[in-house]
Amino acid sequence: MKDILPHLDQWLSQGEPIALATVLQVHRSAPRPPGARLCLTRDGRMAGSVSSGCVEADVFERAIQVLDSGKPAVVKYGIADEWGFQVGLSCGGSIEVLIEPFVAESAWQALRQATERQQPAALAIGLAPALLLGRKLTVLDGGECVGSIDPSLDGQLAAEARCLLPIGGTKVVRLPWWQEEAVVFIEAFPPPPGLFIVGATHTAISLCRMAREVGFQVTVIDPRSILATRERFPDADQLIRAWPDEALSQLPLGCYSFLVVLTHDSKFDIPTLVCALGSQARYIGVLGSRATHEQRKTQLRQQGFTDADLARIRSPIGLDIGSRTPEEMAVAILAQMLAARYGRAGSLL
Repeated sequence: MKDILPHLDQWLSQGEPIALATVLQVHRSAPRPPGARLCLTRDGRMAGSVSSGCVEADVFERAIQVLDSGKPAVVKYGIADEWGFQVGLSCGGSIEVLIEPFVAESAWQALRQATERQQPAALAIGLAPALLLGRKLTVLDGGECVGSIDPSLDGQLAAEARCLLPIGGTKVVRLPWWQEEAVVFIEAFPPPPGLFIVGATHTAISLCRMAREVGFQVTVIDPRSILATRERFPDADQLIRAWPDEALSQLPLGCYSFLVVLTHDSKFDIPTLVCALGSQARYIGVLGSRATHEQRKTQLRQQGFTDADLARIRSPIGLDIGSRTPEEMAVAILAQMLAARYGRAGSLL
């Protein structure tokens, strides 16, 4: 969504009628996931994508019809013929796409403001029956709701949206509504996850760079000024030269946070883990062997932490992919972080 915002702003300022297409559901394989968006104008300007080119031409034709009628439409695209002459997907799957006239209504403005402030928010869009098609409700993290699908549905939809906020993603909700069934698409927009790397090591350099590429905001913490330098960490959003426990006590370590401890030194590791276990951090990973980690757990138990608390710590850190070099270790750690982010086990597809 963020990729198309500059185009929406430009076209709105020019008074251009805009159509917005959103992928609602994907069945089997498809090029773009639910939530992918394409915005376009009558004169053929486009931004974003709903299928990486497979059905965009037909979406454009239907979008013109939507702009003419002023009424949203849900369109399903399935597999094309083997030569690709028909409109459809060549990957064997199917997608459902909502095409609607874009209006910068209150629900949209609330969503935009939340995402610009990097605050979690969710957008619900009515799909069926026809009376609800295109209606919108934005659910903010603090409990406020802007817009409405229907007063009798908004409370249940807000609860569904809040469950989705910690992990992001989309879902289609079906609820009884009068004598019919209401179908509503919900998409959650969590803030960028924060990665806090304790220990300005060689592995940390690679992890910092790769994590930034997949959307993490990265903070590197190390009191050793000879290691924690901008020359070594040009990709870090923030570089803090301080003892880890002191730094973390001043940082927002919450449910969107990931903590990686690479110091392999108990005078850093234990105070850092005490802070981490007292937080709601999504992921806590610590470098070290199993024997080293058993020693850490003994020290942490002495400080009052239970086995359930200690089970939150991933150590040895990273997925078992045979990593040997610092760069390979960074890949393994990042893969485990992404699995934790999306609630996956990290097993084979």
